[in-house]
Amino acid sequence: MSTFCFSVESDSVPSTLPRVLEVFAMHDLVPDACHCVCGASGLSMDLQLSGIDAAAAALLAKRLGRVVTVTSVLFSPKCGRAAAA
Repeated sequence: MSTFCFSVESDSVPSTLPRVLEVFAMHDLVPDACHCVCGASGLSMDLQLSGIDAAAAALLAKRLGRVVTVTSVLFSPKCGRAAAA
C-alpha cells in the first residue's frame, strides 16, 4: 500500500469539487490532503490518498475522469524525500 497523488483539472463550475470528492466517498475513502485553486484556466485540484495500491489508484483516476466537468486527471505514487546529510 502506498500514497498516491492525483492532479485534477476542470472547468470552473461550483459543483466540481463536491463531485470530485464524491468519487472518493463512494469508495469509503477520505483524501489525506486536498488543495484547490481557481484560476483563469479553470479549477486545479491536488489530492493525496494513502493506503491504496496502484490498481485502486488507477481505478480512482478513471472514475475522476468521468466527472462531467473534469478535463484532465494525472496520478502517480508519492515519492519520499531524501534525508538531509
